[in-house]
Amino acid sequence: MKLFTPDYYVESYRAIDLERLKRQGIALLVCDIDNTLVPHDHARADDDVRAFIKRVKDSGLAVAFVSNNVKERVETFAREFHAPCYPFAKKPLKRTYRKMMNELGYRSDQIAVLGDQLLTDMLAANRAGVLPLMVEPVGGAVTAWQKVLHALQAPFKAACRRKMEKKS
Repeated sequence: MKLFTPDYYVESYRAIDLERLKRQGIALLVCDIDNTLVPHDHARADDDVRAFIKRVKDSGLAVAFVSNNVKERVETFAREFHAPCYPFAKKPLKRTYRKMMNELGYRSDQIAVLGDQLLTDMLAANRAGVLPLMVEPVGGAVTAWQKVLHALQAPFKAACRRKMEKKS
């Protein structure tokens, strides 16, 4: 169960406590794109995402994007933020995270991963030894498959909430 459980769970990327991450030694925030920052069918960031990425950078954290989506889509999204990106990540495999750490020069204990799915984002983050942060999918669960995943994720989110309450 630990491999699927995030260390932090918040409703939205907007609620991420960047100062807390910095106090924990995090230097790089790696963001999934689809359904984490924008709906799957949105190619570009909206004003809320732009403000969030600016807040991340202004806090002193670096940002990168890791996505299972295609190269053109991920590069187009990341280009606006002048941030490194890793398309075709094949999450939950950890290979892309290892490549990113080598290329960008961060240790696993300096990285937090922000994502919306247990079976890809949280599993990959936990397997790579980085801090997993989970958010609700942007726009909620829309498709039948998303609704099934959403229901399956509920016990893991509840476990994370209990863990967070104990730490408080």
